[in-house]
Amino acid sequence: MATGLSVSRLVRAVINLSPVAAARRGFGTLLAAGDSDVIDVRERIRSYTTLESVAADFGLSAPEYYAAALYFGQSPHPLRLMIGRWASADTSAILYGGALSSAEQTIGTWQAITTGSFKIAIDGTDRTIASLDFSAATTMTGVAAIINTGLGIYGGCTWDGNSFVITSDSGGATSTLGYAVAPPSGADISALIKCTSGTAASAPIDGVDAETPAECALILANASAAWFGLTFAATASITDQQYIDTAALIEGLDLKRIFAITTQDADCLDGTVTNDIMSELKDLAYKRTWTQYSSSSAYAAVSAVSRAFSVNFAANRSTITLMYKTEPGVAAETLTETQALALQDKNGNVFVEYVNDTAIIQYGTMASGHYFDEIHGLSWFEDAVQNNVYNLLYTSKTKIPQTDAGQNQIVAAVTAACEEAVNNGLVAAGIWNADGFGQLERGQNLPNGYYIYASPMALQAQATREQRIAPPIQVAIKLAGAIQEVDILIDVNR
Repeated sequence: MATGLSVSRLVRAVINLSPVAAARRGFGTLLAAGDSDVIDVRERIRSYTTLESVAADFGLSAPEYYAAALYFGQSPHPLRLMIGRWASADTSAILYGGALSSAEQTIGTWQAITTGSFKIAIDGTDRTIASLDFSAATTMTGVAAIINTGLGIYGGCTWDGNSFVITSDSGGATSTLGYAVAPPSGADISALIKCTSGTAASAPIDGVDAETPAECALILANASAAWFGLTFAATASITDQQYIDTAALIEGLDLKRIFAITTQDADCLDGTVTNDIMSELKDLAYKRTWTQYSSSSAYAAVSAVSRAFSVNFAANRSTITLMYKTEPGVAAETLTETQALALQDKNGNVFVEYVNDTAIIQYGTMASGHYFDEIHGLSWFEDAVQNNVYNLLYTSKTKIPQTDAGQNQIVAAVTAACEEAVNNGLVAAGIWNADGFGQLERGQNLPNGYYIYASPMALQAQATREQRIAPPIQVAIKLAGAIQEVDILIDVNR
């Protein structure tokens, strides 16, 4: 039965949904790189929001747990911690079997097998694992132990509570495993252990050669853009040169990051020593590396970073300085004035005891002498400006014209980021004490805390215009800074 003609014959309406704006980076996530084998070299990174979840994976005695305890022990602390895998030594190939159901774990089923066998390629050579007698096994762990014995010098097998895990006994890039397949004779258990191509939890993971900390940092940087800070929490020791190499990498990465180092080298407290890690990093003027001395904690810097990363740049007056903050879980140092001055001269940091029964972080500086909060805040600001302009271009239903009006739209996007910086306390009104540009001169007051100048389109070179490149936009911002020391002069008269 006809219902009438469609209205669209005469009136046509089309709905165009604007693209969802690109998300900004986060600047409140630390990545702790450890060498426990909980995370394999394929997965590389896991995220955690509670200390309990870290403990469930790593237990209560792993370096990764100790670092996480300080991270989540801060108040306030960030929402997320990432833990990454550092292959500090050659790793072995791994094959994770599929999870067995309760019925498949029935021990009687396994006890009936006395000639179990399967074939698997280990390091490129096919190995037949035969004569596996499970008649005396009483648990799945016992079944895995029998398979482990059968693998002999070529590999190992464990039971993780749900599945079998097979590893090669070799290490490095030549360590490989294939899937389990049917053997030439015996009772085939390749499907029972769920290590075939159709039943395994994932493809076999090849081993890798041992990595330096810098090599690991580069792999982790390429693996995820979600983390902003990096530290190491591992059983393997790291040399000063390896720390320096990693700091150099972090300094040069295109996507901005920071690197946190805890040192327990007492030479950092000696002003006459110039070859300790703090002195060497200061000489290299690395502005993205934080060093902290602690005689009691190998992960003290994690607590400082956690406090800094709790900043919400979208909130009002939310930016902080690390000076005067505390480090729950870290024993405060008792230093002499000479030692404190040595650390200050080396741009190092420490959680230190004062005579008024308080303990604070001082001095809040990176190896270059720049303050942590300024490097942190400016990294956020750079991203805010970039994303505001990107989203203007990305979400616009029509093109942004190459005119002064179009340029003004970009200026408005930059202005919005500047206003955010004023709101969170990174930027404030003040005197501009650098070379000027546009109408800005040295010594001029910036009442808003910032000044933006865009040269007129009429001055743009034709060759540049034809490439559809906007004229440069110059931004001057006045950092709010922070008061950390005070001189009080008291005159007394009788």
